[in-house]
Formats: sequence, C-alpha cells, structure tokens
Amino acid sequence: QRQLVESGGGLVQAGGSLRLSCVAPGRTFSRHTLAWFRQAPGKEREFVAAMTWSEGNTYYAGSVKGRFTTSRDNANNTVYLQMNSLKPEDTAVYYCAARQSIVILTTAAVYPYWGQGTQVTVSS
Repeated sequence: QRQLVESGGGLVQAGGSLRLSCVAPGRTFSRHTLAWFRQAPGKEREFVAAMTWSEGNTYYAGSVKGRFTTSRDNANNTVYLQMNSLKPEDTAVYYCAARQSIVILTTAAVYPYWGQGTQVTVSS
C-alpha cells in the first residue's frame, strides 16, 4: 500500500546533483526508519540509504556513501535524499519506504510502506 509521496527526480548530467523528497500525508514518522531504495531496468531493487527519524542515525550503501546524504525536516514531516556527484550508474527509479522500527535494515521486504517512485536519469 502506497502511503508515501516522493518528488524531485529528473534528468541531470554526470557530476550533477538532485534532491529527492518524501512525505507521508497524514502520518508521522516518530520511531520509524525511513529508507531509500532504487531499481534500475532489469535489476532488483537495492538499498540506498536509511535514517531513523527520532534518533537521526543513518546508514548508506557503499556505492553512494560520501555522495548521497539523507536528512529530515521535522516541521514538514519530510525526509530528503541529497544526491551529489551523480553517475550514469545511479540511473533508476528511486523509492522512499518506511517501517515502524528504529532498527535499520536494508531488505526491501521488511518495509510495508512505499511511495510510487520517482525517476532519476543521469546522462554521461
């Protein structure tokens, strides 16, 4: 069941930046983990980054560590994924996901709440 709404995807040249946003209308993220996944054509959905909303703990996939940053805006109940130094291999549909736990897990199957996805395309 899709209960999250992402925005911010688009087309960017290699080396550029994009910021994705994720909001849950009518919900709060207290004691939740908010995660970002991505899925490229013909590939399985893979973990990108996650943050525990209340504690602010973060974890990143090795392929994006140092380039991507996830953060939150408490006032607007929004989580962000800032993506810098983008590469063509970052091209994918990016999804926001949430689970009611403060334990960060990287498996998509344990996240019950998902957004519709937003396309990110990085040209070389």
